[in-house]
Amino acid sequence: MLADVNPTTQNEHPPETSPDETHGPALTGASTGRRFRPHRAWFVAAVTFVTIVGAAAFMSLPGLLIDPLHAEFGWSRGTIGLAVSVNLALYGLTAPFAAALMDRFGIRRVVALALTVIATGSLLTVWMHAVWQLILYWGVLVGLGSGSMALAFAATVTNRWFVARRGLVTGILTAASASGQLVFLPVASWLVTHHGWRPAAVTVGLSAAAVVPLVVLLMRDHPADVGLAPYGAPKFVAKPPPATGAARRAVGVLASAARTGPFWLLAGSFAVCGATTNGLVKTDFVPAAHDHGLPVTAAASLLAVIGVFDVVGTVASGWFTDRLDARRLLAIYYTLRGVSLLFLPVLLGPSIHPTMLFFIVFYGLDWVATVPPTIALCREHYGEDSAIVFGWVLAAHQVGAAVVAWAGGVARDVFGTYDVVWYAAGALCAVAALMALVVRRTPSTAAAAAGVPAAG
Repeated sequence: MLADVNPTTQNEHPPETSPDETHGPALTGASTGRRFRPHRAWFVAAVTFVTIVGAAAFMSLPGLLIDPLHAEFGWSRGTIGLAVSVNLALYGLTAPFAAALMDRFGIRRVVALALTVIATGSLLTVWMHAVWQLILYWGVLVGLGSGSMALAFAATVTNRWFVARRGLVTGILTAASASGQLVFLPVASWLVTHHGWRPAAVTVGLSAAAVVPLVVLLMRDHPADVGLAPYGAPKFVAKPPPATGAARRAVGVLASAARTGPFWLLAGSFAVCGATTNGLVKTDFVPAAHDHGLPVTAAASLLAVIGVFDVVGTVASGWFTDRLDARRLLAIYYTLRGVSLLFLPVLLGPSIHPTMLFFIVFYGLDWVATVPPTIALCREHYGEDSAIVFGWVLAAHQVGAAVVAWAGGVARDVFGTYDVVWYAAGALCAVAALMALVVRRTPSTAAAAAGVPAAG
């Protein structure tokens, strides 16, 4: 990764661009006689952060709605879990195609449409009365929309707008999803408890819709659109022509990546990541805690606190990824996560006690800390196709989440407890840690670690 050099070295910006806008944060003030103006990339990152927060609102609902939907409609938890699994699977399977569509039609158009689909699916659930409607609205529409707003979106923005600080920015944008959970989960749990699940669904649907104007007005597809080089780049980078055949390209990138070992190791370990976060804790923690006598609002508040520490952990992980071996970071993260899940069944109870709070803090720091090093390894091995490759790796993440979201509901129906799922998830984390460690290093990375120039 290049050092954090000043983007003022771009000498080829279009003449109509204000020279001030080409300056990064380093050469400003007295040294240049110009007013300080941060690089536009940071504003784009801020819009991306807010957008992901808005899209994440609906993702805070599944764990809160399982019991209310079971009580109102008599649907089994396994059936409701099936709708959640459809949502999670489509979320993942849409991501690589969304990354290719962003290359074809632009980030702004794809994201605005995705937010509209999320809002539509969320609002339509208010009038549902049959299981097929739950699967269509909650599973298909919201799954497709949120998949287009998946972490591949963050990877695309980071790859286009940043050369320096990519790990840090990836961590910040990844934390946006947890921030959405932090903002909406306590509000949604209060609405569900005091006014029912429908006002909560309306609230998150309107939140997604409210972000659309922000995207249309402020998001830009590429630094060249405003006459800038990417942040930290030594020179201006021309905007590439629209990539045609988005679906064909996404499948072609998959076919190429699937012939390499690192892809399967990253996809397999990330499937465990999805199984143990979105599929298990986000979906089943609240009903599992409620089974042990903890009020829903208290359980939801604990899940929101996970979101607080997730922001800290993910941003820190991005910082570490810029400096340390991504493979070892992943191995550490998965090991710590597995240990914490093995202890969770004995920590659940009718009240919040210090050991449970310790678990919440510990688990929160590790929630999606895996994302920055996983994206870095995709970038290291697959270069310009890394955003699409990461989209497919994310698809594995969501397939893992979908399987466990369904299996968790079935386990609860069959055994009357979620304990067996917690133990199985802890064991899977050990496998993921081993997979991360055996990802091979590229020659350039190995040479850089040894302090010698890479061959060629």
